Amino acid sequence: MHEAAHSELHPDTLAVVAGRPAHAPDAPMNVPVHLTSTYVAGGDLEYGRYGNPSWTAFEDVLGALEGGRCVSFSSGMAAISAVLDLVEPGGLVVAPRHSYTGTVAVLEERAGLGRLRVEFVDIADTAAVAAASEGAALVWFETPTNPALEVADIAAISAAAHLHGALVAVDNTFATPLLQRPLALGADLVVHSATKYLSGHSDVLMGAVVTASDERADSILQRRTLAGAVPAPLEAFLALRGMRTLAVRLERAQANAQELVRRLDGHAALEEVRYPGFGAVVSIVVRGGAAPADALVGRTRLWVHATSLGGVESTFERRRRWPAEQPTIPDGLVRLSVGIEQVDDLWRDLAGALDAIA
Repeated sequence: MHEAAHSELHPDTLAVVAGRPAHAPDAPMNVPVHLTSTYVAGGDLEYGRYGNPSWTAFEDVLGALEGGRCVSFSSGMAAISAVLDLVEPGGLVVAPRHSYTGTVAVLEERAGLGRLRVEFVDIADTAAVAAASEGAALVWFETPTNPALEVADIAAISAAAHLHGALVAVDNTFATPLLQRPLALGADLVVHSATKYLSGHSDVLMGAVVTASDERADSILQRRTLAGAVPAPLEAFLALRGMRTLAVRLERAQANAQELVRRLDGHAALEEVRYPGFGAVVSIVVRGGAAPADALVGRTRLWVHATSLGGVESTFERRRRWPAEQPTIPDGLVRLSVGIEQVDDLWRDLAGALDAIA
């Protein structure tokens, strides 16, 4: 489909139709997996580290959904690192105090090496973020945050950061472009762990950066090429196949999450239920801290104790079991990634485990 027609389509439709081969007799419906490291000279690709049609198809879809130009990576961490490479030596990065532990780790490592400076803030406090952005090179944030599920005002933070000349990058992994589009709200770059909701089947490691600026996209592409952080063709194919069903998966998972939040409210085993009102990630704080929370994740049959999220299956974990998790995250916080199973089955399994520890 011609790019000009994309603006006329609903995002749910774009996820299905973008990135397809041209409609012609006997043409395949899908871009095939291009398993090659070498191309015949004289064209645009030249070598396997520079490009692959399987990546391009994935990038076309995610770029259309986010409203920019997409560069895919071998992992979400590779995508995060490429964005941080845009910061000049010694530049200040403003970031949420509650973030994905990998993001915090790479920021602290680079700060310790003197490559950048970092200031952690409460991302839900827009005024505090705006004040911290003075003199910053980059304002980086997630919304909702992982695993605290705080929500940031993308438009207000972006406007304040731009007044101070800072770039704004938003990790949109939890919300996906079907629930929020940060570029349309003023952000300069969007990052995804495509491992999660975009792929959706717990079988891919991949990341992506999207920006509306060709200049920034070229810089990100150069970082990928020089660092060699390229996705494998099969992973790109699987991630694209996952995106074809993103709308229906997310609709079901979000509906399940909202119903579970309703049923969890007031349970005797819980101190708190955190849910931003959208998406399929819920965090619960188990009364009594680490020991009962650990008991909870060991008592279920359907819910799988695992560290990732965004798959069709429901998973959960106590986040403070990881030493790198922020100390301000409660010991008893359990992050739930709600899948697409029948909600009554999920509730029966989870409620039984909660009743046992109450």
